[in-house]
Amino acid sequence: MRWPGPTARVLLALAAGAIAGLALAHWSPELARGAAGIAQPVGRLWLSALQMTVVPLVLALVVLGVATASDAAASGRVARRALVGFIALLSLFAAYAALLTPLLLALVPNEGRLADVLQAGPSAPVAAAAPSLAEWIGGVVPSNAIMAAAQGAMLPLVVFALFFGFALTRIEAERRAQITGLAQGVADTMIVIVRWVLLAAPLGVFALMLAVCAQAGVAVVGALAGYIVLQCAMYLGATAICYVLVAVLARRSPAAFARAALPAQVVAASTQSSLASLPAMLESARTRMGIPRAVAGLVLPMAVTLFRITSPIQYIVAACFVAWAYGIELGPMQLAAGAALAVVISLGSVGLPGQVSFMATVMPVTQSMGLPVEPLGLLLAVDTIPDVFATTGNVTGDLAATAIVARHSPDAADEDSSTSRPPA
Repeated sequence: MRWPGPTARVLLALAAGAIAGLALAHWSPELARGAAGIAQPVGRLWLSALQMTVVPLVLALVVLGVATASDAAASGRVARRALVGFIALLSLFAAYAALLTPLLLALVPNEGRLADVLQAGPSAPVAAAAPSLAEWIGGVVPSNAIMAAAQGAMLPLVVFALFFGFALTRIEAERRAQITGLAQGVADTMIVIVRWVLLAAPLGVFALMLAVCAQAGVAVVGALAGYIVLQCAMYLGATAICYVLVAVLARRSPAAFARAALPAQVVAASTQSSLASLPAMLESARTRMGIPRAVAGLVLPMAVTLFRITSPIQYIVAACFVAWAYGIELGPMQLAAGAALAVVISLGSVGLPGQVSFMATVMPVTQSMGLPVEPLGLLLAVDTIPDVFATTGNVTGDLAATAIVARHSPDAADEDSSTSRPPA
């Protein structure tokens, strides 16, 4: 008998915790409260172990992301156009998530029981008043980067990392290589620690789910199911937007683009890996879309490395769901901060393992919006379910971005003159 993989073990622990918590709540409410009191500290201990790696990991990833983007942009005009396009499109999808997700969640009634349970205990968060525009702008640049890191102020910390990364590109190559090597070493070390902590993920998720279900009942199960549906719907919406962008910015027929992208989308859905879909994307771009080899061969590998349209959507949907669960109303400045940070972090997080990337990316965005991180352990457990839609959306976005760059790169010579571009 084959032992279940890590994702399957986490999902099984989630189901077991839900069943145990609901059963205890049904048969013995007093016993359920006692079990929740024991399980809740175990779950929080596991979350704290994950949280301790976030600051050094995010700092290292942003520095490495700036260095990678700078190296890519230095390789030519097509690469620079692609990089600008990636940032613009990621900003568009971050804004799409920040505007639409709160509206959709506002349509779902929240009875308050879930918030009462999540806020139980001595570490219950207190919703702070939304900062004014002047306060928000004044807090973007940290006066003390070390203090910002100690306080978990992620947006000022990332701004410092951006300044550090851009300044790093201006020093001599030998010293730059030493610093980027150190940053890579820090990132790799933090990933090893996260993997160790994730070995205990079934226990942590079981404890969190048991504690919450024992107190809130089936409301938690329904809320998590709603989170999954919301994620899938937002990913599908982003995929549909890609066809509109192809029509408007690349001046191509959306129907023709859909036919050309379908083989790569099938590979993406079956493998749930953008990297594994790269050969199919290259084939679709060259033979079905007629994109010049010089563009497709450069932009698509860059896209797989730096560009995932569903990443900022994932971060913002998770943060907005946490706010909804706690009954916290997010202001424009909080949403703007979360969206800006989601774009920056998504550029540096591509290539991380799935469960590692969730905690290293969603947690900073959630913290930057002034929200508690306690529910993220449960969201991590169910986040793998919508992954088929996320990977399909990413592959569609990669091909759309390549078509847009090709449209605005008439100076790119096609190395394979035997393949002609089909009519739009």
